[in-house]
Amino acid sequence: MRCLVFAVGLMMCSILLSPARAQSSANNRTYQNKLTRIPDPKPILADHPEFFEPILEQAHFEAPALVVDENATLDVRAWRFSYNARGIIEMPNALNGAHTAVIMVHPWGIDDGQGWNTPEPAGVADFCTKEKNTVAGRHTRTIVRPFINSLRDDVAFVMYSLPGSKDVIRKKLYRSFTHKPTKAERQRGQTELQDKLHNFDYKGEALPAQLTLSRDKPVIDYFRQFPGLDAGPKFNNEGFWNQPIPVSSDVDVHPDDVVIYDAEVYAPLKTFLQENGVRHVLLTGYATDMCFCRTTAGYENLSKDFNVFLVGDASLATFPSNNTPRFAVNAAISYAALNQLVTQVSWIKATAAKADSE
Repeated sequence: MRCLVFAVGLMMCSILLSPARAQSSANNRTYQNKLTRIPDPKPILADHPEFFEPILEQAHFEAPALVVDENATLDVRAWRFSYNARGIIEMPNALNGAHTAVIMVHPWGIDDGQGWNTPEPAGVADFCTKEKNTVAGRHTRTIVRPFINSLRDDVAFVMYSLPGSKDVIRKKLYRSFTHKPTKAERQRGQTELQDKLHNFDYKGEALPAQLTLSRDKPVIDYFRQFPGLDAGPKFNNEGFWNQPIPVSSDVDVHPDDVVIYDAEVYAPLKTFLQENGVRHVLLTGYATDMCFCRTTAGYENLSKDFNVFLVGDASLATFPSNNTPRFAVNAAISYAALNQLVTQVSWIKATAAKADSE
């Protein structure tokens, strides 16, 4: 009797599940993973040598189109690296802009005139020195802002991620998942932001003049007391990281642009994008080796649920011990390309059909 009940249960499950299986099969396609050697491949990410050391690899292969949307409006060529294929694999992609979001990770408004400044004499924030923050600001103005603005009317969302939570000031300034401020709210928020940021004391302690070192482990003692990076209250002053960090003034924030807050974690971002039909993400921002991969809107989260394209030359890695980010960005993007698709600004264009319609 128990076997009979079990058999009937299996039959019912089969009946109930069969439509779903048929639907799943209909939604799938067989991808021909045919790799064709590209003769004399060109360097990749070579358009902005001030910021990026070009990717040079002997073997490049062309693969069939990966993303092929109906009513595609964006051609997005991309590449990845495979040790097993022993080279770089390039492929075209056709994206529907209505199902695409452009996200910029951590465009911190630091040392940009809004009032949130690197503390003196030894404080650190963002790229950790004022000079390096200036380089990042120039990169934003030169590459990221024009890129975002060129796509703004052709994608579902432009989004910016910031540290912290939706505090009372930034709630007035920026659209979020649940609130779109009025013009009057934005004006009040801007006034409150300036008051808050300009009234903070951007002064911390000076570098230690003396250290206490043991005879047997002086190196351990040295770095314990004087590490390479201390962004805490000692050098930045208490409360520095509780300030309402604004979006950088080096990008244009429109009323419909959405701000993502790290403290809300990934789930609300995932839900917001999926509920609005977003399937693809063009990811830009900072820093390629840190926030760009591991924060709420980083690719480690997003690539679990969306087709993510890292816009390599619209990102910048931290570059300690160097006066240029070129090699650090190259290394960070090259490593990410093991399991991520990478594109670049000049590889993202309107489809021929889209261009003809305009």
